[in-house]
Amino acid sequence: MPTRPSERQPLADQMYEVLLGQFMDGLWSPGRPLNIGALSRELNVSQTPLREALARLEHTGLVRREALKGYRVAPLFSETELVKLMDARLVLEPTLTYEAGRRTTPEFLQDVADSIEELRRCATGDGSTSLRAYLSADERFHFLIARQSANPFLESAYRSLSGHVQRFRLFTELGSSDAESPARDHAAVHDALVAGDAEGAADRMREHIENAKARALKDRQAVAGD
Repeated sequence: MPTRPSERQPLADQMYEVLLGQFMDGLWSPGRPLNIGALSRELNVSQTPLREALARLEHTGLVRREALKGYRVAPLFSETELVKLMDARLVLEPTLTYEAGRRTTPEFLQDVADSIEELRRCATGDGSTSLRAYLSADERFHFLIARQSANPFLESAYRSLSGHVQRFRLFTELGSSDAESPARDHAAVHDALVAGDAEGAADRMREHIENAKARALKDRQAVAGD
């Protein structure tokens, strides 16, 4: 069970982080019901902060609320949803990367390099590295670039999409047949950023998202064919 945050933090915020941590630790499978009463007993809290936390998770796309049935973990993306999500990323993230590439700093480039190294360690590890660490490293790379774009409107647009991107990572990409590909793709973006090639970095980001899309579709088709 994940350690609770500080008691000075509002209880609903604590429960949100606990539940999100459980998602990132792979404890909740797609489509599984979320019984608020059982969660209340398990976490030793009242149902009110849990309901608030689940409502926040609903906005990320990780859970869904069904009338008269309560909450359940969101199902796997349909093929159509997956394609449309990746198409939305293709509109947004190359532009964020181009803008970030025009404003690189040594500190930013080092932070990006660190996130890539962490992702590489997670992808090639012996299983002792947590799923949460892998997801965090992947997410950090994209958030660093969004922040460095220095465009609050573009960054806000990415953050509004990020819950669905995280759902993609949790329920799609982690089952990929090539877990090391994201690190290689991130490194190609970083190389272009280091070279001061903003357009090249945007192109590498576009290729990265296209690669992720192709892997996800391939893995979905393989599962469907079993």
